[in-house]
Amino acid sequence: MVKVSYETEKKKLKILACPANKGGCAYYRVIMPAEKLQELYPDRIEVRFNYNPLDWDETTRQPKQEPNLSDIEWADVVFTQNIHQFGGPYTYSFMRYVKEQGKFIHYDTDDLLTNLYPEHKLFQVYTDQKLSELTKHLYNMADLVSVTQNKFAHRISQYCTGTLAVIKNAIDFNLDCWNAPKTEAKVTRIGWAGGIHHRVDVQQFRGVIAGVNRTVGTKKNHWIFMGRPPKTPDGSRNWEQEVWDEYERNFLTGAKHPNVTWVHALPPNMYGFLYKDLDIAIAPLQMNDFNDSKSEIKLMECGRYGVPLVCTNVGCYEEVIKNYETGYLIPEENDKKEWVRVLNKLSKDKQLVKEMGQNLKKVVDERYDINKHIHLRIDFYERLLEEKQIAATS
Repeated sequence: MVKVSYETEKKKLKILACPANKGGCAYYRVIMPAEKLQELYPDRIEVRFNYNPLDWDETTRQPKQEPNLSDIEWADVVFTQNIHQFGGPYTYSFMRYVKEQGKFIHYDTDDLLTNLYPEHKLFQVYTDQKLSELTKHLYNMADLVSVTQNKFAHRISQYCTGTLAVIKNAIDFNLDCWNAPKTEAKVTRIGWAGGIHHRVDVQQFRGVIAGVNRTVGTKKNHWIFMGRPPKTPDGSRNWEQEVWDEYERNFLTGAKHPNVTWVHALPPNMYGFLYKDLDIAIAPLQMNDFNDSKSEIKLMECGRYGVPLVCTNVGCYEEVIKNYETGYLIPEENDKKEWVRVLNKLSKDKQLVKEMGQNLKKVVDERYDINKHIHLRIDFYERLLEEKQIAATS
């Protein structure tokens, strides 16, 4: 078999990691995996990070007359994801330049970007700027497109001319936030962690808290909602605060406040601390193509701390969640009575909750610790680079 030059000459594989921003998606899909590759395999990999690989002026967000593109020229693999924080034109220009340079492009996303549902906060932006169409071109330009699950891959396969791969989300369980002692409490603590794009999902849960409280009682369970943005330094309220105000109104429909706590968001490398104080995690989701393309990262997060997950049967939760074994799948219709029935049962049976959490933890620790399988990415890159070289010379 023909060997690629960097392997024959024992050269390190050079990866340029270009996250779209510094948010949670970029952390899990590019930043943390690239850092892990560099940390664990320095003899095989060399990684550089560049958040502005085209070297545009960050104030005007416009190209410079003489940009520094040396990092792109240095790389064997250019690893990027989503739509760059500088916008669609920047993302397309970047991908086009990398392709013209003949570099191997790995384009990744864990969100379906081609068919946003109308209620999504960014729907109008995607429509006005034609970002859904742009994304199809990005898929077409890439040598490797990676997503988080099979249904997602099926939805975008028609736009991909290179390799399309499912690369599951994973977590660095070596971090302190995933190894803190789990707290205990007499009450049953039910928690939800979410960002600013869950308006229609939170609506699915309207009235459930009131229903559970009426049966179990406010002194026997406690609700914890995690992710509310902190107030701005001057005390003013921004649109993110308004999103969470709407969340609060929906969650508390028909309910009283005494057994509810609101917790601020944490950065991705501290996120695990949110789950050590829970007994049950919930993930209500509306059925739409965007949500049905989601990964199982929520169950990884709660499962690490032995917290079973009760979730809508949307996305790929069904691959791991088994009713009353590792959690519970609520049918996609999100019938309020079913949510209330299941949470009532679990709130009253701490032993069952504990056993479910332990079962989920076993699965999560084995499958989703990035330290156990990150090396497979190097082998994958090397095989695809070899195939590309062979195709170019045949």
